[in-house]
Amino acid sequence: MSDANDDTHRIRGSIPDIPKRTRWGRLWSRFWAIPAASVIAAILVGFLLPRWERALSEPLPLAFEGGPDAAREVLGTIAASTISVTGLTFSITLVVLQLVSSQFSPRMLSGFLASRVVQATLGIFLGTFIYSLTVLRYVWSEDEDITAFVPRAAVTLSFLLVLGCIGLFLAFIHLITSSMKVSQAISEIGEETLALARRLYPVTEEETGLTQGPGWSPRPGDPRTKVTATGHGSLVWINYKRLMAWADRNEAVMTIDRPVGDFLVEGQPLLSIWWDGDPSESDLRHIHSAFELRTERELHQDIAFGLRQLVDIADRALSPGINDPATAVQAVQELHRIFRYLVTVVEPSPYMANSDGEVRVVHQPQSVSDMLEEVVREVHFYGKDSAMIPGLLRDMVDDLGTAAADHVNSSVERARRILDAEKTEPPA
Repeated sequence: MSDANDDTHRIRGSIPDIPKRTRWGRLWSRFWAIPAASVIAAILVGFLLPRWERALSEPLPLAFEGGPDAAREVLGTIAASTISVTGLTFSITLVVLQLVSSQFSPRMLSGFLASRVVQATLGIFLGTFIYSLTVLRYVWSEDEDITAFVPRAAVTLSFLLVLGCIGLFLAFIHLITSSMKVSQAISEIGEETLALARRLYPVTEEETGLTQGPGWSPRPGDPRTKVTATGHGSLVWINYKRLMAWADRNEAVMTIDRPVGDFLVEGQPLLSIWWDGDPSESDLRHIHSAFELRTERELHQDIAFGLRQLVDIADRALSPGINDPATAVQAVQELHRIFRYLVTVVEPSPYMANSDGEVRVVHQPQSVSDMLEEVVREVHFYGKDSAMIPGLLRDMVDDLGTAAADHVNSSVERARRILDAEKTEPPA
């Protein structure tokens, strides 16, 4: 194996550590996680609190002061009302999901379902309903064999849960109304994408110039082992640290064949290992664990997915069925804001080296140039007959040209030629 020529200059940039969500974190990211935890907590508290209160010698101050009949009435009313509002909340959620999918983009659904406000609202209503029914079992009237007992602190807690339900329901309504505003939805996607861009590409050319970095290329006849995908889905995350550690430990070089965001099917090439050994089953499991495939792309290590959502909104707004050019304009303006930063960054080198300067992993970072050309080409294709979009795209490209780093200038020029080609096309 041989290194590339030392005189070759490559753009170097740090590859930030984007930690993978742990199994616990992935569990809590599910839509049902908080509602399920709320129901379990409600059952436990509903069982334990009355038992603890029964063991007290004196009633707690400021607790519910009614008798058994009043306690049953209160708990029954709370249970009936909360389950009714829970059905209303589910209905509103389904309507909003349908609206977001049809009006904006189906790829925005995951962001809405991941909202902690939505999850917490459903959780507190379900929890209050289950809690009230559980406590209701401990309200005893005077009988020959049973002494009257009212779990006053538990009934008081149900009042407090109702207040929490009202507060979260108001927050839920506010979230719904905000989610239906296209400007708010576009801005949130832009903020998340720009935050990820700053994390993945934290260095601009103003802060550091082009520097010389290590490179690597295989020699003819070098032994290679191909590793294929064992599942299917979009590649949403790569654990570069794990791959670097394995390659450094085995004095091998890995070349990753797929960038983040690509869709893989079982049996497709995933990476190649350049070394003299033969990976064992445990080695292959270790390597495969460094790649995460999901049924849908995620904005976790994939900047292009954030751009894709904004492009989808623009394309749908420009379709004859929607015909909403103002929304397309807002999407293009948000794309402009993101690319205004991306064209100034120093992109990561595809060659990742250890502390001794030996290249161990060769990957395919998402290219700012490719993303810019793809965005301009697609939005221009659907918006070339619009009165506003061609001029807005041209203004965006012209502005990016004034801010772009030297290595991105050629891409800005290619984007400009995409716009010029349509302008100079002779009439049919």
